[in-house]
Amino acid sequence: MAIQKPSIPKGTRDFGQKEMARRNYIFDTIRGVFRTYGYQQIETPAMENLSTLLGKYGEEGDKLLFRILNSGDAFAGADFDKPLVPQICEKGLRYDLTVPFARYVVQHQNEISFPFKRFQIQPVWRADRPQKGRYREFYQCDVDVIGSRSQVNELELVQMVDAVFGKLNVRVGIHINNRKVLTGFAEIAGAPDKVVDITVAIDKLDKIGLEKVKEEMADKGLGADGIAVIEQILSLTGSFEEKLAAMRGLFNGGSASGVVSETGLKGLEELEELFGFIAAAGVKAPVEMDLSLARGLNYYTGAIFEVKALDWEIGSICGGGRYDNLTGIFGLPDLSGVGISFGADRIYDVLTGLDLFPASLESSTQLLFAVMGADELRYVLPLAHALRVADVAVEVYPEATKLRKQFEYAERKAIPFISINGSSEIEAGTLNIKNLVTGEQKAFPADDMAAILEFLR
Repeated sequence: MAIQKPSIPKGTRDFGQKEMARRNYIFDTIRGVFRTYGYQQIETPAMENLSTLLGKYGEEGDKLLFRILNSGDAFAGADFDKPLVPQICEKGLRYDLTVPFARYVVQHQNEISFPFKRFQIQPVWRADRPQKGRYREFYQCDVDVIGSRSQVNELELVQMVDAVFGKLNVRVGIHINNRKVLTGFAEIAGAPDKVVDITVAIDKLDKIGLEKVKEEMADKGLGADGIAVIEQILSLTGSFEEKLAAMRGLFNGGSASGVVSETGLKGLEELEELFGFIAAAGVKAPVEMDLSLARGLNYYTGAIFEVKALDWEIGSICGGGRYDNLTGIFGLPDLSGVGISFGADRIYDVLTGLDLFPASLESSTQLLFAVMGADELRYVLPLAHALRVADVAVEVYPEATKLRKQFEYAERKAIPFISINGSSEIEAGTLNIKNLVTGEQKAFPADDMAAILEFLR
């Protein structure tokens, strides 16, 4: 009988030691920035009740939920004359971290202080078609504040994006729009009831192009005049101030329909305030008012964000927005929040493609003690312990074998220092250390820890 070759599901990946060192570099960078703005970490379960997840991501998002078959004989007692899935699947893998966060806030509202600032770094799952930069299992790094309507919170999200990618040395562009502006699109297009259809179509602009977007809006019942209005908006160019003036004119009755959109004007007012904050804060990354930015998640109600790498083609690597009604779905109304999610897997691909990971990540070990025999092993064990107490990553080769083999081990693991000690070092009470990068070699009194640490820096 042939042994089946092991494999993993499509759209998932194993992460080896090198990959984990790089991923932790990303996570630690992001985590460090989050904490400087007063955010603290929580975690939620990998699976949620489907009642928590369904209806929060729009029709297309619901299709991408991984459902979990009920344990035991899930089909026992099922009525096959009725829809089967609701009977046999009561739970699903989380699609994102925002909806579980809203559920957490409602469930623990008496235990937390508002405004509540939290971050999560956990995997999420989507039943999407795997392709470059798109996986079925991937990590999100979410940061949200809930319980405040101030756009200072939006500003801080932009600042955190600027800080994270500045530390990672990745040039990014930050795109911002407002869902009230998108509602205004639908109103002046004469189709206020089709705002979701219009948003879903616009959200695909980068992937399918303007003509296909127009076709999709037509298929959803939007008339030619309305499509022409939206095309006019999507074609606007110029500075923030120029786009703002043009949109104000359209929302004040200047479109072909003559409709005035108070909601759209409110969205422009919010954008003007936010861009004023951003200018005052001195954000370094370029920030653009992007009227084509829609983000297809239905729970956004205010500012929406998307971040793209400028030097590597991969799509958005960060996105989010404000939501006013999300906790209301779970019984806690009038609690506004705003958040943004860093796509760790796409950030990893960008750093890999641009060769931006620090070389120091290649090895977590700073020093390898070579072992010549039993006496030498007993000699270096307390020295290895002392260095570890001083926060130096140290390995002791576990066997007395040929030095060539031990050198090869150090080379494969990119360990920069090796210590080889024989009977003469034991008698003299010294420690011999060689820098494998420069070739420099020195002997130190074994008790001169300060000199040893200085050499290892």
